[in-house]
Amino acid sequence: MVPPGADAPKVTPEVIAKYTVRALERTVPPAVPGIVFLSGGQSEEEATVNLNAMNALDTIKPWTLSFSYGRALQQSVLKTWGGDKKNVPSAQKILFIRGKANSEATLGKYKGDAASSGTSESLYVKDYKY
Repeated sequence: MVPPGADAPKVTPEVIAKYTVRALERTVPPAVPGIVFLSGGQSEEEATVNLNAMNALDTIKPWTLSFSYGRALQQSVLKTWGGDKKNVPSAQKILFIRGKANSEATLGKYKGDAASSGTSESLYVKDYKY
């Protein structure tokens, strides 16, 4: 995705969608079947809302735009679970909610109803090295 830098002012999901899709249109051949995004340090909810905005954008997108989120799909799930068996049902419920939200976002139909405490927490780690 094409969001502003970590220290830059925030912009709307629609702005991120516009610049991301424009970059893809200029660089990715239409024969590529799909593009899946990592969160890039965005919060779970931010990554979902930005994906939704891209798919809701009124332009031809010859590829499927979807998610391959690791932390942004499971951060709140792992926090809820915490390695304790008794928390499994609660963690599974959250995983279902996040999965459904991102599924809706791939269709441009996410309404923001999966936001909850912890899902808006930034996953950005300054100076992270791979």
